[in-house]
Amino acid sequence: MEKLRRTVAVVDDDASLRRSLGRLLNAYGFLAEEYVSAEDFLARDRKKPIDCLVLDIDLGGMSGIDLQRRLKAEGSVLPVIFITALESGAVKAEAEKVGCVTYLQKQFSGAALIAAINNALA
Repeated sequence: MEKLRRTVAVVDDDASLRRSLGRLLNAYGFLAEEYVSAEDFLARDRKKPIDCLVLDIDLGGMSGIDLQRRLKAEGSVLPVIFITALESGAVKAEAEKVGCVTYLQKQFSGAALIAAINNALA
C-alpha cells in the first residue's frame, strides 16, 4: 500500500525562495503547494487538505502573523512554521504568541525546515 504524501503549503512573496522550498519539499516526499500571498492562500480550494503551513511573516499585503490570527479565529489547528528575514525579538515573540511550532530565521538550512515539518507532523 502506497503511503499518502502529506501536503505542505508555502506562503512567501519571494518567487525564487518559494520555488526552491517547493522543490525541497517535493524531494523529501511532500506535496508542496505554493502561494504568493496570504490572500492567495485564503482564496485556495479549502476542500484540499493542508497538513502544515510554512509561512513568511513579511508579505506584501496581509502579514503572516495576521493570517495565522485569522486562521486561529476560524478554528484552525494547522501547524505553522514561520520563516522570516526580520531580526526582531518582538516579531519572534508575536509569532510565538499567535501560535507557531517553529520560527526559522532566513537563511535557514533545508535540513532545519524538513526537521521542523517532520516535528510538526509527528
